[in-house]
Parts: sequence; C-alpha cells; structure tokens
Amino acid sequence: MQMMNKVFGGTVHKKSVREDGVFSITLDNTCSLFRGLQKEELVLLTHGDSVDKVADGFKVVAQSGNIIAGIANESKKLYGAQFHPEVSLTVNGKMILKNFLYDIAGCSGTFTVENRELQCIQDIKEKVGSSKVLVLLSGGVDSTVCTALLNRALNRDQVIAVHIDNGFMRKRESQSVEEALKKLGIQVKVVNAAHSFYNGTTTLPISDEDRTPRKRISKTLNMTTSPEEKRKIIGDTFVKIANEVIGEMNLKPEEVFLAQGTLRPDLIESASHVASGKAEVIKTHHNDTELIRKLREEGKVIEPLKDFHKDEVRVLGRELGLPEELVSRHPFPGPGLAIRVICAEEPYVCKDFPETNNILKIVADFSASVKKPHTLLQRVKACTTEEDQEKLMQITSLHSLNAFLLPIKTVGVQGDCRSYSYVCGISSKDAPHWESLMFLARLIPRMCHNINRVVYVFGPPVKEPPTDVTPTFLTTGVLSTLRQADFEAHNILRESGYAGKISQMPIILTPLHFDRDPLQKQPSCQRSVVIRTFITSDFMTGIAATPGNEVPEEVVLKMVAEIKKIPGISRVMYDLTSKPPGTTEWE
Repeated sequence: MQMMNKVFGGTVHKKSVREDGVFSITLDNTCSLFRGLQKEELVLLTHGDSVDKVADGFKVVAQSGNIIAGIANESKKLYGAQFHPEVSLTVNGKMILKNFLYDIAGCSGTFTVENRELQCIQDIKEKVGSSKVLVLLSGGVDSTVCTALLNRALNRDQVIAVHIDNGFMRKRESQSVEEALKKLGIQVKVVNAAHSFYNGTTTLPISDEDRTPRKRISKTLNMTTSPEEKRKIIGDTFVKIANEVIGEMNLKPEEVFLAQGTLRPDLIESASHVASGKAEVIKTHHNDTELIRKLREEGKVIEPLKDFHKDEVRVLGRELGLPEELVSRHPFPGPGLAIRVICAEEPYVCKDFPETNNILKIVADFSASVKKPHTLLQRVKACTTEEDQEKLMQITSLHSLNAFLLPIKTVGVQGDCRSYSYVCGISSKDAPHWESLMFLARLIPRMCHNINRVVYVFGPPVKEPPTDVTPTFLTTGVLSTLRQADFEAHNILRESGYAGKISQMPIILTPLHFDRDPLQKQPSCQRSVVIRTFITSDFMTGIAATPGNEVPEEVVLKMVAEIKKIPGISRVMYDLTSKPPGTTEWE
C-alpha cells in the first residue's frame, strides 16, 4: 500500500504513533475489496510508517482512527491495505482475499491439496532419483508428513528415518515418538545425542570496522545465554549428528540428501532468501542455520513442505492417511525445552528501566494517577484514545493492580521486526479479572515499545518486584525442573478435554525469584514458571487463551497449584500476550 501510494505521487511518513496489534477499523463497504463486510471490522495492524498524502486517483477506503488503513483506485483495480488480511487475527480477512481473487482478479479456486501432494511427490522423485535420503524425525506433524511423502515417492530402502534425542525432549517423548512411528510402519533409528548437544558449539561472525568477515567459536550450549546462539548451535549439531549417522551406515555424504519438514513460516521468521530477500530475522529456526543454507545451496536438502503453512500440512497429513492424534498434535519445536529456559547470568536492566516502571505504575493505578499531574501521565494520555482512558479508569477503580518490569528479556515481533526486550508483570490483590488483564496486555506494548510481553503473576500482590536473576543455564537440573512442570501442565490440559481448543502450550522456566528480601544478598536457586497458551490457525499470528473463556479458569488454577509443588519454583505466571507483539515461544 505504501509503495503504491508513493509510486502514484502520494507520501508516506513515520509517525509518532505505531500500531501493533488488533484494532477496530472503519471501512467503506461499497468498495469492491470490502463488499459484504461490516462498516467496522477487527484487523491486525503492524506498522510504524503511515500514508500521509493520498496519491492522485486513489481514495481512502479504510481508517484506524485518523490513520489511513486502506486506499483504492477502482478504475485501475489497485487496492492497498495497511493491515494483514491473511492472518486469523483479521476476523474477515478471508472474505477480503476472496473478493480480491475471485471478483476483482477473476481467479477460480481449482488448485487443491491433492494437486499439491502430487506435485510434492513428483518433485521428490525428480530430485532424489536412486539416491538415499536421511530424514530427521522429531515425531511432530511436519517431520512425520515429510517422511510419509518420502515413503510415498521413493522405495522404502531409500528413506533413512532418524530421531535424534537432543536431551531437550519432554518427559518420555523419544520413547513415545518411536512407538507412534512404528505403528505407521516407519522404522526409525533413535540416536541419543544429549552429550553432543550440551557441549555443542557453532561459529559466529565477529563484526569489525574493516568489514572483513571473521569468525569466532561460540561458548558451549550449556554455557550460552543468547537465544539466537542457542538455536544456531542446536541446528548445527543436528547436521553434525546426521553426518555421523551417514558415516556409521557406510554411506557417502555427497550421495545422501537431507530431508526436513521445514514450513513457510520457519523460512519467513529465519529471513531465509528462499522466502524473502528483505525479511528481518525474528528467530533462526534450527532447520535454517548457516550449515543448512550451505547444504541447500549445494542442492542437498529436500524440503517438500517449504511452501506450506501448519494448517495445510495437517490437511495433507489426513490425505496421506496419518492418524488424527498425530495430525492434530501440539507443535513442539526442534530445539525443544532448550528455548523454553530463559538463560541469564545478569539481570536485564537498561537506563529506560526506571522510567518505564513509572509509566506502568501510572497505568496500573490510572484512576488515582489522573488526580495528580505528572509529565509521564501526559505521555500515557498522548498514546491512548479517550476510549482506552475510559476503560483504564473503569478497570483501575474496580481492581487493585500493580504493574512492573521484570529484569529479563524475551523475543517478540513488533512492526514486522524482531524485538528482544522487557516483560511486564501484573499482580493483583483480588482474584484476576481476565478480560481487564487481556485489555492491559494489548495496551501496554502499544504504549511502551520496549515491552513485548505481559504476564499475570499468580499469588499475593508482588510488593518488591525482582531486580536480580537466578543464574540459569541449560544444565540437567534446570531442564529436569522444566520437564516436570511441562509434564504436569500438559497432563492437566489433556485430562480436562481442552487440549484441542489450544493450538500450543509452551511452559517456560524463567530465572526469577519473587518475594526475596532485597536486603539479603544471598544467592538464589529458585526460578519461576510461565504458562503460555496460544490459539491460532496459521501459526503466524494468534492470541493467548482467556481463562474462563477458551479454557476453564479451574484448569489453569490446577496447573498453577501442581507446578507450585515442584521444588525450586518461586511463582507461576500466565502469558497474556498475542502474537504480535510476543512470539509463540519466548525465545
């Protein structure tokens, strides 16, 4: 939309207001693009720049407050939307795309999953010929569908299925993966490589003045705190183990293809040039590291699902005859629990920490704050609408809340770029009022761009928010604590019958010890757990489940109670954040 507007003589400006999240916009539903829609629609907006002067021949057909959200030149059949019609957070996005494809562009819907399945099989046959293929199987839907496609396209003796236990699997996961795959007739070789992963390293670029590319060896994985470095080490170690397996089987590496269940979102988020030449890295997926990219350039990687999204892979899995419990299984990332432990040596406290904390105090006690003028109050008012302020007044006069920064950072996606910044914690004197908390979780990152995630902290009000961290690395003790918390939470979700309503539920271990006496400088060995529910159809965007709505509150409270019994757990938190601004995983 911005490019179209500029090319035809309009202008685009970076405004002080940035929109990240779901907003209600007003539409001109006489415009062909929006035919059949309401005058007001909920859409996902993620942008920092906005159209200023509209190009000649174009008219404004959608607005978000006073920001232009859609332009059209009906005679030239040119349409621009500032929001994302392709994601499930835009409620009627499919109708917009349907209007465009069928009515405006004159397309017809004759291309089906069956067509794509035949195309995938044909591509595999042509690329592999009589060679062998090593496929890395996690037991998730993507890698299993990939293996089923390979078995459909090639002779069974050409496909070598390997499940690598990297030491970051869930409780009894590798065992159940092996059993499930055997039932499907897939013979899988299980490799226990936990030691290799814990001590794995990778090479990382050193940035220097004269631009000559130099490399350094990273720390070992069990001493690494950077999420990107963790992901790169894990991805590279997978390739090294795969090469060892090829060697043990007396095969020549140059004659073996490596197959992966890589999806479109993996490539987009890793900023792979296969998906885009200009994308920002949100996070490096373990199946798109430099080693994989090098193999891809050599034509040695088979990725039959690289143009598919998760929902399409599930449809394809059903077409291939895979059982429903496997097809609808919650995704579990390749790096596993390694990216669900927030590793840290030092607290993350930058110079903006005190000011942001003060803004959060004003927001959490807005009804009292408006009575005493403060320069930061004006900042809050400047980036909220009258409607927002009214809702804040209502919430804060009814509920006793406090909001504060936590001294850790997590990965998010803001304005289509990767962010790596603060988490805001909210606690309350009363029982949590979830609708109000969800409203605050949408509002806070919009006001404070250095916050990409908002959590509710269960238990009594947090009087002294933690300002320090419990030193945390990927050690076996830390991993076993998280493994137990993950096991308890998923057991309760399964037993409740609500597992199908939630798309994914990462359980995260954070290096935070609440309720410590700040004057006692004793080292801590306590940590806190986060429950991250996520509801999505496309895995590119999504929302947190609201307790009492998409998931019963008693199910969440039961998880909290069971996790609290695990030794070394200080508090339990609930992630309230949509994607954007918070990614599904915390790293």
